[in-house]
Amino acid sequence: METMKLDQIKVKSSYLRTNTDIEKLKKSIETVGVIQPLVINGNNELIAGGRRYSALKELGIEEAPVHKIHKSNSEQELMSIDENLVRMDLNKVEFEKCLARGREIYEELNPMATKFEEEDLENNKEDNEIKFDQPNDKRSFIDLTAEKTGLSKKVIKSAIDRDMKSSPKVKELRAHGELNASQTNELIKLDAEEQEQIIDVVKNKSAKEIKDMVKYIKTNGVEKAVEKTLSEPQLPNEYKSLRTLTKRMNKISAKVLLEEFVYTDEDKEKFLKELATLQNNLNQILTINSERSSNYTDELEDDSEASFSSEVTSNEESVEEATF
Repeated sequence: METMKLDQIKVKSSYLRTNTDIEKLKKSIETVGVIQPLVINGNNELIAGGRRYSALKELGIEEAPVHKIHKSNSEQELMSIDENLVRMDLNKVEFEKCLARGREIYEELNPMATKFEEEDLENNKEDNEIKFDQPNDKRSFIDLTAEKTGLSKKVIKSAIDRDMKSSPKVKELRAHGELNASQTNELIKLDAEEQEQIIDVVKNKSAKEIKDMVKYIKTNGVEKAVEKTLSEPQLPNEYKSLRTLTKRMNKISAKVLLEEFVYTDEDKEKFLKELATLQNNLNQILTINSERSSNYTDELEDDSEASFSSEVTSNEESVEEATF
């Protein structure tokens, strides 16, 4: 290991994270110094340590320890990707892109390794287990990455699939936070051209709604699916959210009533007032959505014991997972 002036180090790699929050890192360097050296290649180009480099520059430190490597361009790129994946401060799209590119390079450099397509993570329980007993050059990229990051192999494979199979517009919407992973997982069951054809119609729909549309497309084609979707009454997003919350509320309420929990915190009065407001709002929603809301409410009251018993039975096992 040697030291080098920072102004002699070239920062060119697109994988380097030189624009992230480094305040804690600066304090650490001020306290204990640089523990890990910067990694550079034979041309003095920075390969790994972008945050450390930025912290040193901001602290006004002119020299730093460096570790010079002599590897191929592909090996250098894989090292940069690996550092990003282990640190895991990438946004979701960057993370997926790094995984997909890392897998491509790794399999090119390790021809004897288990290939991405060879692992059946849906049906084979053994494939989901990390292969600690295999030589590293024969383990899959997913296997090694799962060990390094602590993520499951299924999560890693899904992330790579999203990057590999998403159309350009789907990727763009993902980057802007307009599509989540669950929605994208359904969309990529279609080819890229089909994704582009339906994306404007489905980008505001739930993963379940997209799943149903994809299933319809497989049987009837894109044009009929789009026509069918556009002709259907569109449920306001507020009602979609309310429907989801109602299901969760019913599960949690069933648990509270079953266990006869009593709210005893000091803000009890505030909590009860919020519940009363919720009750009033729900009654008004029932009224505006049903001409027979009063009869419906009476039916609910008459059948309350049977309804409660049924709710508890159907939700008792899943209620522990219910969260807001």
